[in-house]
Amino acid sequence: MIGRLLLAFLLALPLPAAALELSGEAIQGGLLFGQTLPGSQVRLDGREVRVGPQGRFVLGFGRDAAPSARLTLRDPDGREEAVVLTVVQRNYDVQRIDGLPQTMVTPPEAVWDRIQRDAALVAEARAHDTQLPDFFTTFRQPVEGVVTGVYGSQRILNGQPRQPHYGIDIAAPEGTPVAAPAGGLVRLAEGDLYYTGGTVILDHGHGVSSTLLHLATVEVAVGDRVAQGERIGTVGSTGRSTGAHLDWRINWFEERIDPQLVAGPQR
Repeated sequence: MIGRLLLAFLLALPLPAAALELSGEAIQGGLLFGQTLPGSQVRLDGREVRVGPQGRFVLGFGRDAAPSARLTLRDPDGREEAVVLTVVQRNYDVQRIDGLPQTMVTPPEAVWDRIQRDAALVAEARAHDTQLPDFFTTFRQPVEGVVTGVYGSQRILNGQPRQPHYGIDIAAPEGTPVAAPAGGLVRLAEGDLYYTGGTVILDHGHGVSSTLLHLATVEVAVGDRVAQGERIGTVGSTGRSTGAHLDWRINWFEERIDPQLVAGPQR
């Protein structure tokens, strides 16, 4: 923990030649927030990063991010700076779930086309790169309840290894209101996706999005602008689910982010 706090402190120090400040933590599953001069160009491992009109930007590190990443900056006067970020590596739990119907572990061929269509809809919703500023706020947990599943855990279903869990599961009674964890634009509002049932994706800007899964009701529509705390649906057990809960996920484009690292004070 001391090492992480020291890393966060060092990253918050300005680099005078390029007017760069970083806050947060470079860690697998984390978001790192930046402030630089408006009009600067920022790249992470060669990937161009959107810089907002006030010079704000955000970087995301996936579950299996490499131990280091290269951040480069070119300010409006042409001065360049490069920083090698040390990305904290994490250990993840193994979660075993037995007794599931076999169709929930290996879906029948008849639904494969549907699953692919659902996946395309979700990928498109998460691909937006907008100037929305909501990514730079403090996120709030969308529903009160007990966290029963954590980010990054390797899931073994009926003894068969499957993809890691990329969100957090929050158990709550069916029908409990679900609120937007931060303001944003609704990019996806579907009542019956195969795996995730009632699903809403909120665009918070700069590639940061929240996905809220297994909803009993979806109470927003694509294109709606919602404020933090605004009701977007209710807790359910739709899709591939074994009980009433909310699965909350955060993405930075295709990179999966840990909601428990993002929610709460961080800057």
